[in-house]
Amino acid sequence: MTIPPDIDAVQSLLAQSGYICARPLATVVFLSLKLGRPLFLEGEAGVGKTEIAKALAATLDRRLIRLQCYEGLDAASAVYEWNFPAQMIAIRTAEASGGADRQSLKTELFSDEFLVERPLLQAMRPQPGGAPVLLIDELDRTDEPFEAFLLEALSDFQVTIPELGTIKAPEPPIVILTSNRTREVHDALKRRCLYHWVDYPTFDREIEILHSRAPEAAENLSREIVAFVQRLRTEDLFKKPGVAETIDWAKCLLALDVINLSPEVISDTLGAILKYQDDIQKIQGSEAKRLLDEAKTNLVTSG
Repeated sequence: MTIPPDIDAVQSLLAQSGYICARPLATVVFLSLKLGRPLFLEGEAGVGKTEIAKALAATLDRRLIRLQCYEGLDAASAVYEWNFPAQMIAIRTAEASGGADRQSLKTELFSDEFLVERPLLQAMRPQPGGAPVLLIDELDRTDEPFEAFLLEALSDFQVTIPELGTIKAPEPPIVILTSNRTREVHDALKRRCLYHWVDYPTFDREIEILHSRAPEAAENLSREIVAFVQRLRTEDLFKKPGVAETIDWAKCLLALDVINLSPEVISDTLGAILKYQDDIQKIQGSEAKRLLDEAKTNLVTSG
């Protein structure tokens, strides 16, 4: 599928896969697609940064290639490695047959046949349907040397394999980088990208998202869920619930045939929205009732 012609088309396209976004985010996504610039998304965990890449890949009918970042990730792990066991078998086979000279064997061993492609190299290859969506997820988990390597790779959209030479993308991939901001990413990399901070959605936007991702939830229950989660985010918690937790919680409540929220139901299902025991203990019991009462009061006031 071709790139959407305008911002409204981007919003509509993302909505087709259940991703509801505000116009500022749709604008930066459109500009990233139009200008061929990487898009750097920062925000709290669970606000939907990764889902943007998934939604784009699905709606544009492009391959999604994901590089999940972690501490200690290096260029070799992100680009390629050689299939050592297969190479050893080839060496032993050649020795047993006695038919291959040293130079031809070396050429054979370091060919595409024994190359294991990792996400960055895969993204440089031609793909059916057009350039892939390359998701570089949670970049803040890596270190500065990897950032420096990535800066070079994204500047020219090419990688170098010493045994094979330089491989350049015939068409630059659609690149989306995400960060939960556990540390600051270097300015040099940010300058290569368009930037957007993905915040928690407003009440109305989160209701739209819930309608899209859990359409079987009744209107009244949806409003109570979103009101409670938004009230919960104002508390001093180790990890505040994101939109992903809102959706998960709604599906859990539907599985339990819940019609309305109650302090007892909330206490029983807190594990769907809070992921740390200290946070769960803090909200259970009378605190859950207080927050629910305040959330319902806000619903009445606003609505």
